[in-house]
Amino acid sequence: GANIAQALQLLGEELDDPIPDFIRQEYHLCHLQFALRNIHLPTDRESAEIARRRLIFEELLMLALSLRSVRDDTYTQTSYVCGKADLQPFFDQLPFTLTGAQQRAINQVRQDLAKNTPMNRLVQGDVGSGKTMVAAAASYIAFQNHYMSVLMAPTEILAQQHYHGLSKLLEPLGMRLGLLCGSMTAKEKRDIKERIALGMVDLVIGTHALISKDVDLPNLALVVTDEQHRFGVRQRASLSEKSNHPHTLVMSATPIPRTLALIIYGDLDVSVIDQLPPGRVPVQTFVVGESKRQRMYNFVRKQAGEGRQTYIVCPAVEESTGDGAPPGLMDLKAVKVYARQLQEQIFPQLRVGLLYGKMKPREKEAVMSAFASGELQVLVSTTVIEVGVDVPNAALMIVENAERFGLSQLHQLRGRVGRGRHQSYCVLLTSNRSPDTLARLRVFASTTDGFKISEEDLKLRGPGDFFGRRQHGLPTLRLADLSGDMRLLSEAQQAARDLLSADPRLALGENRPVLERVRALFSDTPDIFN
Repeated sequence: GANIAQALQLLGEELDDPIPDFIRQEYHLCHLQFALRNIHLPTDRESAEIARRRLIFEELLMLALSLRSVRDDTYTQTSYVCGKADLQPFFDQLPFTLTGAQQRAINQVRQDLAKNTPMNRLVQGDVGSGKTMVAAAASYIAFQNHYMSVLMAPTEILAQQHYHGLSKLLEPLGMRLGLLCGSMTAKEKRDIKERIALGMVDLVIGTHALISKDVDLPNLALVVTDEQHRFGVRQRASLSEKSNHPHTLVMSATPIPRTLALIIYGDLDVSVIDQLPPGRVPVQTFVVGESKRQRMYNFVRKQAGEGRQTYIVCPAVEESTGDGAPPGLMDLKAVKVYARQLQEQIFPQLRVGLLYGKMKPREKEAVMSAFASGELQVLVSTTVIEVGVDVPNAALMIVENAERFGLSQLHQLRGRVGRGRHQSYCVLLTSNRSPDTLARLRVFASTTDGFKISEEDLKLRGPGDFFGRRQHGLPTLRLADLSGDMRLLSEAQQAARDLLSADPRLALGENRPVLERVRALFSDTPDIFN
């Protein structure tokens, strides 16, 4: 206590407050000076509460500002109002009936596309909930209005899967599809770019190759990106620049609690698909200790005997950590040794492949293709396996040292299996004996509802961790307990709007401290402002 008192003494009275006066008055916030003193050494309960509210507000305000400043102004008009939308042919063509949640999302998209402001919608749903159908319907609406759509996937394999799946669905409706990937030959690329430029393609599916300067996308009305966090804001922007404010649809398989979605995607309207299509067999999940390892290996052999495939995921640090490696975190060398041991000693009859983050993209693609085509029966992987690669024949997911993963990550991993007709299984291996850890893993084993799991994860770990900070550049919120602070959150978002409408670039003298703070928040991901 004495140290804190001294520190506060040293701060003196001349402490600058990063929140401008007019915002402080408008939202009844105390001065930073008061807040710091009373959060550490409150004179009474009320002062402590006033201090806490002020500090949380500041945290949420900076977050809201940083996310908003990444965006263009929202008052743009789009040149692509899609007034005509008859989806009956699309529905009739589907080999199955859509769930209520899918139909609701499609209706929301249809309404967005008919407006003269660009759509900005996030469709989130669990793995396998059928988000792609929403994208397909949207591209069909654009096509009916004589416009083009683009679907951008994070990897070539995913792009190819989308291309094959959507061609079957949309070509009978008269739509022309094209695929553009980095690995195509120069001639193939030239041909497809030419067809796109001539307006002979209605839906272009591709990877980052779509962003390159020489791809001309005439009449581009709709941009669909898969898995938000793989595409920086900048890439979305560069696609939009090829067109006059097209509509954007973002698909994410990370179920995010409503509260958090509000913060992160403050500018996006969110559609939630919270029903799985009928006929999906839920994955069975087991938490097992080290003593059951041999039995687990037998289970892998049994699955292979039935023609099924297995993922084995290890929590690895990509660079060698030497002696100081924490228990249960293997370095890359250890994973390579483990994969070799599995191949040579444990599964000599099976073909085992290895995938890790530092591999060249081309090598990764080759291993994933070999697994997808069934050449490999076991895939050992350190990275959370490429989100969305669809291997319906993989029916077993084993996670080594499962306690090292967050629940949302485990949920993503489990979503890699259970995509075919076969009963699938997820086995979480842990030698950890802590009751808390085991309780957390059992919660996970007891439900397959991604939204429930993400709520749990948020409670346990806080939002910064929820995503893995490096990946998102989302600052760790220290004070805000999100579930309790919804009202404060919407006030902070309103304050962010007030500030930016008064000073869009935060260039005025009194707003410099705010800009500095916002920049600091994103020091992890500096390119977010370019």
